[in-house]
Amino acid sequence: MGYHPRDVQRPRPTLRITSIPTLIFVFAIASVLTIWASTTTLISTHHIPTVHNVPMNSQDILARCVSLKTAPGPPQAFDSREVSDRYEPGTSATFIKNALIFTGEKNGSEVIHGSILMDKGIIKSIGKVPKHLLEIASHAIVVDAKGAWVTPGLVDLHSHLGVLSAPIMAGSNDLNSVHGPILPWLRSIDGFNTHDESFQLSIAGGVTSAQVLPGSGNAIGGQAFMIKLRKTSEGSPSSMVIEPPHSLTGKKTEDHVRWRHLKQACGENLRHYGTRMDSAWAFRSAYDEARKVKLAQDAFCAKAEAGLWDNIGSNFPESLQWEALVDVLRGRVKISNHCYEAVDLDNIVRLSNEFEFPIASFHHASEAWLVPGLLKKTWGGTPGVAMFATNHRYKREAYRGSEFAPRVLADEGIPVIMKSDHPVINSRYLLYEAQQAHYFSLPANLSLASVTSTPATIAGLSHRIGFLREGADADVVIWDSHPLRLGATPVKVWIDGILQIPVPSKTGQPSNIEVGKGKSDDGWKKAPEVPNWDEERKKALDWDGLPPLLEKSQEDRIVFSNVKSVWRRELDGNVRVEFNAATDKEIGAVVVENGQIICMGSSCLTSSGAMKVVDLRGGSIAPGLMTYGSPLGLEEITAEPSTGDGIPYDAFARNVPSILDDTGGIVRAMDALMFGTRDALTAYRSGITLATSSLSKAYYLDGTPGHIISGLSTTFRTGSLHALERGAIVQDMTALHVHIGRAHPLIGKGVSVSTQIAALRRLLFGWETKDKETGYWFKQAAEGVVPLVIDVHSADIMATLLIVKIEVEDRIGSRMRMVFSGATEAHLLAKEIGEADVGVILRPSRPYPVTWDQRQILPGPPLTNDTALVKLLQHGITVGLGVQESWEARNGRFDIQWAVLESNGKVSQREMRAVAYTNLPKLLGVREVENDKSIMGDMVAYEGGGAFDFSSKVVAIISPERQLVDLL
Repeated sequence: MGYHPRDVQRPRPTLRITSIPTLIFVFAIASVLTIWASTTTLISTHHIPTVHNVPMNSQDILARCVSLKTAPGPPQAFDSREVSDRYEPGTSATFIKNALIFTGEKNGSEVIHGSILMDKGIIKSIGKVPKHLLEIASHAIVVDAKGAWVTPGLVDLHSHLGVLSAPIMAGSNDLNSVHGPILPWLRSIDGFNTHDESFQLSIAGGVTSAQVLPGSGNAIGGQAFMIKLRKTSEGSPSSMVIEPPHSLTGKKTEDHVRWRHLKQACGENLRHYGTRMDSAWAFRSAYDEARKVKLAQDAFCAKAEAGLWDNIGSNFPESLQWEALVDVLRGRVKISNHCYEAVDLDNIVRLSNEFEFPIASFHHASEAWLVPGLLKKTWGGTPGVAMFATNHRYKREAYRGSEFAPRVLADEGIPVIMKSDHPVINSRYLLYEAQQAHYFSLPANLSLASVTSTPATIAGLSHRIGFLREGADADVVIWDSHPLRLGATPVKVWIDGILQIPVPSKTGQPSNIEVGKGKSDDGWKKAPEVPNWDEERKKALDWDGLPPLLEKSQEDRIVFSNVKSVWRRELDGNVRVEFNAATDKEIGAVVVENGQIICMGSSCLTSSGAMKVVDLRGGSIAPGLMTYGSPLGLEEITAEPSTGDGIPYDAFARNVPSILDDTGGIVRAMDALMFGTRDALTAYRSGITLATSSLSKAYYLDGTPGHIISGLSTTFRTGSLHALERGAIVQDMTALHVHIGRAHPLIGKGVSVSTQIAALRRLLFGWETKDKETGYWFKQAAEGVVPLVIDVHSADIMATLLIVKIEVEDRIGSRMRMVFSGATEAHLLAKEIGEADVGVILRPSRPYPVTWDQRQILPGPPLTNDTALVKLLQHGITVGLGVQESWEARNGRFDIQWAVLESNGKVSQREMRAVAYTNLPKLLGVREVENDKSIMGDMVAYEGGGAFDFSSKVVAIISPERQLVDLL
């Protein structure tokens, strides 16, 4: 399962030069001797001597030739350096004591108890720090870690920090070029925005280094750069680059060669340049041009080193256009290759063998886990694989992505890297990707290594980042709990030995941000226990990545043994505990018959007779969860139009077809429902039994505009086979949805906010005829019959909507049921929203400033004491948590627990249960089905823990409505 850093790449044989100037001198002497020998021979045979015209820059040429044979890597004396090249004068030394240190060494398995001394931007000592070093650094700031976990700063191998900045704006979008498929001469550093608001957010997640890649819209998108996230005193993009290569410094004959980095892509993203066949030819023709330049250089150097100057002239053959690819062919470039499917992986593997160059890492690589043998055929050695944990199925080539891929690849000895693809996933939550990989069975050491030592090694920078060892860069994180525990938060972060978290105060006043309250118990310092997924992983492999999710055993009589607790929904909608074992000895059983719990307690086992028994191993039974905010059940593959509903008519963008005979073109999500989608069934198997979905589209990175009148949502059971199955449709029309916001930054056009508000006011005032869908449903919303859910993020727009609500209610004497969905800036109006009795659905639950409307976030610890959830609950607001994309629905129970953990104890268990089980149905108007069998709703049986524990997994769904139990 493990791998050694030296196994990552099998470089072509190169001459390791220890002293380039010495070898240049040798070549110069050899050249002179060659000329002398030739002249002596000619004189001895009475011929007229040949005079060789040695160019004035011969030594420069020879040095250039020597440099071409030098393998990339740090200088030999690097580990003994006294001062980092990134050291900022005036930085105090820091001594961290009483720490539990994950070093990254020994494949991520080495953990030591001890101390760390940081000075001059590097780690001076680790473990037991010698007394003489402490005396030298007597001025050091002392930090008592009190037994906390300390790791290297996290390394994000796939990021677009600075080239797709937050908030996204038209003027700072430097992600992809539109000028052709082959662009190796472009450089991400040339579009790098140092004012990206994501830097501080990412550091707050423990990320200290990242590879800034061009986008994936080109076959060869350009050169990438490894950067530190700390802004330097110089303030320039170049000063943030780790070990700038000669292409930036202009020094082509340095005493050592630094690694370069390049982005390549294949597959669907290149469709605007043709087919996969076109892309393959574009690659081959580009590398053929580079090979010609390389061969010309090699021939030139061979003659120069032989002293045959008359035959070559003095101009070294080179091409600014192809020089990066020439370096690729010389094994001096770490390629990050965006590639999903087996067909594309095969194309790149064949390309690497045809032109003999290595691939450092495949990215996304949704099918890599299905073809590990193919990856091992890559020229120069097996690449690493950088991937998401559970973000799959958003396009066709990602359809076979799996949560089990990290473990499968690790078992094959292939390096595993978890990445963010920031801002696809906020880089602040890179560690969550590793936590999920561990949850689905990637060993703890490899999970932590996947965001520290492994990406550092793949990037060729393991000598300075990703590890904690003497001589490495002083990039260090102290955590409030074991890093693999859900919600683990940095207490302190240093980059180059300079404190970044807590954020240094600009006013001189201490920030006093509280981190990790309630995590003092020793249990928080242990890696979480996780479920066993061996059976599911094997099935996923057997079914070529698409295991049947509808396959389940159904029982009408069953007993669950070793049950620790049972929580049930009461008639008032609240959730209360009905059975709770105070000790392991009191753990009991639960008997279910026809979907109803008929017995709870230790005596139930004796009365269960011949019923099937399922051992929950100290687990629990709790109500099913509900998800909202994504198009779950309305599409199978987001980027494939043929697998979804399509684009509804937008009355603000074009005329609604006359056949609808309705001004606003109101549509019903129920009419577009698709049962059995993989995202819905995955959510079902994760305890998400209900979903409310609408046709509202959230602003996202792809330039999708908001649909102002988004129609009527529907509520359905995620595990149902079709709409006619008993209980499949819980509520055909749930709420009325609209979207109010500014134009999408990547489109640059849209309906003005004032126009949107004017239209909404008119519709709520009842000025549209009631005998048409638009007039009828807006009248229902104005009168409070159905909730009006408004997708909105800006505090300014929300303030205007509160005014409109007052106007409507005063005009018609009603009480509207208004809900703000999204609501990133709602915390700024918490008091006013509470007083207006408006509900809020935070979507997503962890904020990120994607657009201008979302820029004023409340990020929570370690940047602020409060989160938006805390602020809103403190003002008596009913709050729910939502998601944006269908794949996210499955993680709903972890989103809830995470939100509670980062509240530092300010969200009570009662409030957590309300957020989890009660508030979403209440806000969206999901009516309880009024009969004895379904009033309690579906129940979920968890093995190995409670509903919100990382140790548990769902093994059964108890359905009173369908009068049976699904064994998953």
